[in-house]
Amino acid sequence: MSRVFATGLLLAVALACVVQAQTPAPVPPAAEKTDAAQLPPEEDRSEAPKEYSFNPLQSKKEVTVGEFYVKKGDYHAAAIRFREATKWNDGNPDAWLRLGEADEKNGELKEARQAYEKYLQLSPTAKNAAEIRKRIGKLT
Repeated sequence: MSRVFATGLLLAVALACVVQAQTPAPVPPAAEKTDAAQLPPEEDRSEAPKEYSFNPLQSKKEVTVGEFYVKKGDYHAAAIRFREATKWNDGNPDAWLRLGEADEKNGELKEARQAYEKYLQLSPTAKNAAEIRKRIGKLT
C-alpha cells in the first residue's frame, strides 16, 4: 500500500511541476514598473542634453579617440569625437584642425571650412597656416 501511495505522490508532484512550467509568470502591472522608459522626460537622465564646461583633459581624450578612428578610416566617428573635443575646450586648435580634416574627408565642405577658419583664428602663426589657407581656398 505504501508503494502505491509513494508512486501516486511522485506522479502528483511531477504533474504539478509540468503544469507550473507551462503557465507563464505573472506580469506586474505597468504602474508598478520603475523603468527609465516609464519616467517623465524631465526626470529621465538619458534624454537630458549633455552639459559641457571647460575641460581640457576631456577635450584631449576626445582628440585621441578621434585620431584612433582616423587610423581606422572611420572619418564620421572621428568627426563626432573632434566635435565633442571642441565643445569641451573651444580653444583647442588641434581639435579644430582635426575636425576640419575629418569633415573634408566626409565631404562636408562647409563644416570643414568653418573648422579650418576657427583653427587659423586660434593659431594664425602655425607652421601649416599657409597650407590650411590653400585648403580653405579650394573649399569655396
